[in-house]
Amino acid sequence: MTSNIQQMLLNGLEQIGIPHQPMQVEQLLTYLGLLEKWNSKFNLVADSDRESMVNRHLFDSLSIFPYVIGQQIVDLGSGAGLPGIPIAIFNPQQHFILIDSNGKKTRFLFQVKTALNLNNVTVENCRIEAYQCPSQIDMVICRAFSTLNDIVTKSKHLLAQECKLLAMKGRFPAQEIERLSEEFIVTKIVKLSVPGADSERHLIEVIRN
Repeated sequence: MTSNIQQMLLNGLEQIGIPHQPMQVEQLLTYLGLLEKWNSKFNLVADSDRESMVNRHLFDSLSIFPYVIGQQIVDLGSGAGLPGIPIAIFNPQQHFILIDSNGKKTRFLFQVKTALNLNNVTVENCRIEAYQCPSQIDMVICRAFSTLNDIVTKSKHLLAQECKLLAMKGRFPAQEIERLSEEFIVTKIVKLSVPGADSERHLIEVIRN
């Protein structure tokens, strides 16, 4: 079964266009195993079988890999570490701060960080509004978190003039974009291609106006 999943991962990484080393594929497999194990107790994600986890969570998260730039990246409401953990595996030169207010989820994230030896990951158990970063944030990313307006309201103290927000959405969020605070503007909309997925996915880039 593992060899089938490994081949599935390799095919997906090639399709997305992510350069990788064998060790990184092993890290992704280890993460998948931990996700499966912890999910049975804590319901971290809705899907329970490995193939669904690979398609709907790992590939979905990695579909934004080409757009994640800068040195200091914050993953808001990281939950099970999505999209932060998969991207951190393949971007060891970037630093990822995973924020979640749920203690069970951050304990899982600490376990993943340790097991995968991800020195480029920091886990923060706190509310987004309460988080203060000691250094400049280059990019904020989030997946299945909230409406665009809610996201910028909760994270506006993190979104300096040079910082970009990347919000992952399903169908094109026309109403959310319309209702976005005048302080912020949408600068890029990307229709994502996710291996093995048949549902619509969009990436919305937002900056301060």
